[in-house]
Formats: sequence, C-alpha cells, structure tokens
Amino acid sequence: MTPSATPAEQHRQLYMVLSPRSLNYAHSALESLFRNSAAAINLHLVTDTDTDSVTLAEAIEDIAPDPRHRWSVTAQADLDDAEATLFAGFPNLRAFRHGHPCWRKVTDPLLLSAPGEEMVLLDPDLYFPNRFLFEPTPARGLSLMWQRPNCLLPPEIVRAAMSSGIRLARHVDIGVSHWRSGSDLEWLDWMLGKLGGSKLPRVMHVEAIVWSAIALREGGGYLDPNLWVCWHRTQAKRIRRKFGASGNSILASEPWSTMKCFHGGGEAKWWIPEFMANHPTTGGNDVLDLRPLRPFIELTPSHYESEQRAKRLLHQLGYYRVFGAKSA
Repeated sequence: MTPSATPAEQHRQLYMVLSPRSLNYAHSALESLFRNSAAAINLHLVTDTDTDSVTLAEAIEDIAPDPRHRWSVTAQADLDDAEATLFAGFPNLRAFRHGHPCWRKVTDPLLLSAPGEEMVLLDPDLYFPNRFLFEPTPARGLSLMWQRPNCLLPPEIVRAAMSSGIRLARHVDIGVSHWRSGSDLEWLDWMLGKLGGSKLPRVMHVEAIVWSAIALREGGGYLDPNLWVCWHRTQAKRIRRKFGASGNSILASEPWSTMKCFHGGGEAKWWIPEFMANHPTTGGNDVLDLRPLRPFIELTPSHYESEQRAKRLLHQLGYYRVFGAKSA
C-alpha cells in the first residue's frame, strides 16, 4: 500500500475486481483515475491469486500515484475466512462469490468494509478524462450509471426474477456503483436463490441483473448520464464500423471535455489506450459539480417481452450478423 498523509476517513473508498489479463486497457483506466480524482481515494483491488496480486501491485507502482492516494491488492483466498464468517448460513451468497469472477464485485467489497462504510464499485474499463469528484454515496440505496439499451442477460434469469416478484431496474449500467456495506444479507441470499442459486449460469451479465434487483429493493437512482457516460453502439456507429471507420475516429465524437467518466464497455474498451495516446490533450478540464440522482425506471414484464420480440426479429433478419461488434 502506498503511504499517505491524508487521514483514512477522508479517502473515498473505491473497489475494483481486476485480473492482470485486463491490464492492456485497465492500465489507462487506473492511471486516469489516480491522476484526475480531485479527492483522495483508497482503491481496493480484488484479484484471483497471489501471483495476480504481485502483478497488479507492480502495475500500480509503475503508475506511481500521487501519495495522497492509497491502494491495496487482495487475492480471493485472502477473504475466504471473512466469507465463512459474514456469509455463514447464506449458501447462495457463497456460491455466487465462487461463480463468475465479475460477480465478486457484489460480494467481496462487503467482506472488506465496515458496516455503513461507502463502497464505490468500479469496472476496469472506465476512463476519467477530466479532474473530477465522485458523487456522494447515498445513506441508503444505490447510485448506478444509466445506459440506453437493456443489457440484462440471460433472458431466462430475467424471467426467473420477474416470476418471483423481484422488481428490476431498466437502463442499468454497472460501470460505477455506489453502495454502503451492511445491507440485508438474508434478502440477498433469498434473491440469488430465486435467480438460480448455485445453478446460475456463469455469465458476467448476471451481475447486472443482481444490481438491478438491489436497486429497486433499496432505492437510489441513476448518476447523471451527461457526466457519467456509457458507451452506446448506435446504429450510426455500427454503420461507420461496417464501412471501415477506426475506433479512434468513432471515439472522437464523445463529449470528452464535459464528462467525468467514460465507460468503454464492449469493443470501446480496446480503443481507449490508443485514442488517448493519439489525443493527449483530450479532456483536462475541471468537472467538479455534484448533481442529484435521477429516479430508477422499472423494467416491467410487458416492456421486457416487447424488447425480446424486437431482438428476435432483428436476429432473424440477420442484423447482428451484419453489424456485429469488432474489437480492433
């Protein structure tokens, strides 16, 4: 952990589940976070193995964050004792923790934090182009990013939630999630059991369903999408890619000068390092205002099935085959 002269209670408490295999794009994300956070941060990295911990520690040391920031790296096994204690009697929570690695973004911060402590949860494909402040973490409930499409997958798990009376939020982007430790673990375990428990398919998108359910259970709202921007593969962008436009040229249209954060989900995450190398003066402004949350919007069964019918029609027409994503 890096030394810091700032009292611990003044640090924003950040968490990121990260594998060294993601460093080819996450290095840019981490560097921008440490460089542009106007507040002192304490970044807790959670990874798989002790070897991974060493690799990540070396990567952070290479970035050389400002000494006002703190950071640490924790391997999965380091939290097994805490899991056995905190999640005792909650078999679905324990099974979820050992499912897809991305799912540990839900479980492991709970094992590392004190009751009531904030947890600002970050994906590794975020980029912070301007000097910024994280929004306040609500006393209760979630703050989540907003995105236009519905990415709740797979459909059978969404339907399992709805058939069990579990309400879900639409437009959920989980690139940045604010939460507080000390939530209702009994309800979390029940909810995970209704979704499938130990039989949940190990698909990373299940995590979004879980956050969507927590959102409507505990309240909160969406971060302002003008400041917290989620990559959206619009039809225009799909057509440009089809005709050979580079990721660099497509990213150039994003509102870099006015955003706090860009979530480069999907193909965009692979473009960001090169784009930033080619556009070193992008951003660099102060975007420090704090804006209120926007109310969550519920995903109703009728709306969901309407979306699914539209997706099936597009699939039958060959739309996804023609306009599928390309990473390069």
